[in-house]
Amino acid sequence: MSQPPSAVAPLSRATPPPDPAALAARIRTLVREAGFQRCGITGIDLGEDEGHLRDWLARGFHGSMDWMARHGDKRSRPQELVPGTVSVLSVGLDYGRRDDVEAWETLADGKRAYVARYALGRDYHKLMRNRLQKLADRIAGEVGPFGHRVFVDSAPVLERALARNAGLGWIGKHTCLIDRDGGSWFFLGELYLDIALPPDPPATSHCGSCTRCIDVCPTQAIVGPNRLDARRCISYLTIEHEGSIDEELRPLMGNRIFGCDDCQLVCPWNKFARRHDEPDFPRPQRSRHREPGRPVRLGGGRVPAPHRRDGPAPQRACALAAQHRGRTGERADDAGSVAGAGFPPRAPRPGHTRTRGLGAGTAWCPFRGLSLISCGRGSRRSAYA
Repeated sequence: MSQPPSAVAPLSRATPPPDPAALAARIRTLVREAGFQRCGITGIDLGEDEGHLRDWLARGFHGSMDWMARHGDKRSRPQELVPGTVSVLSVGLDYGRRDDVEAWETLADGKRAYVARYALGRDYHKLMRNRLQKLADRIAGEVGPFGHRVFVDSAPVLERALARNAGLGWIGKHTCLIDRDGGSWFFLGELYLDIALPPDPPATSHCGSCTRCIDVCPTQAIVGPNRLDARRCISYLTIEHEGSIDEELRPLMGNRIFGCDDCQLVCPWNKFARRHDEPDFPRPQRSRHREPGRPVRLGGGRVPAPHRRDGPAPQRACALAAQHRGRTGERADDAGSVAGAGFPPRAPRPGHTRTRGLGAGTAWCPFRGLSLISCGRGSRRSAYA
């Protein structure tokens, strides 16, 4: 949610739209041509999900993500967020790599750091937002000016509930969206429209009695089917959380330094996940193992601005951590930050004053004493929305 919202086009139109069914069919064709692998159309009724969200917030499961409650019910009422909205186009972009074996090998190797699969390529926010805006322009070129607004994890939107209602998949017990024909390795984006279009049938759940995602969660953050306590979720702790991580959770995190994929890696439906061919999400190069005690190089050159999200997540995280330490003089406590990572404590630099804890905006990291600051709200598992 850290990305700035897209410009709002005026929700007015001088001429009536063409036949709704024909327009919906044409939009689906344009979506495919825009590079998205899945799409669906739904209305704006999210009454049941609104109750679920309210209960989730009341239980404090959102942790320090105050922005989840900041906009009241606008998150579950599209017509209040963007007046005039009557339909929502939901799209999906695959990022699956079919590298489950390599992912498990990395998790089992304490000398290597694990980064969530979604963060290994370019920033998906920019990529999808640009494609959605170009899609809106193409629609306008065929039907005339129309009211719309593009969203890619950039505003209070119940994206998974909308995607479920649009038929893209069901919300699994781990709270990720699952497509029975393509698994859960895909991003979501939305286009709010002031054009009444025929909705697609909503997706139905096919999790059955399976509890693999609940059982495998390292920190037991999935407290029940479709119920995630973000305060225990590694994705939240390593990306969203603005304070230090509870000591009781640190040993459970292993070498996961940016997000967590365990619940998706064990999901049986991901055997149907498709290998993506998106050039902006390249297959990662297998890096050689670091020797215990060998310093982690943060790289040279210009450090990205705090809100810059270009480049692989590990580079962004390390650069931001370096920038933060240079600005505040603070760093993670070595004794705790190397737990389970196979690295000895780093000797303090001459003349360096060590603080007792983490500064504001940092989080404990199990990788060579780095203190990571939040790189934005790109986590696909940080909240019910």
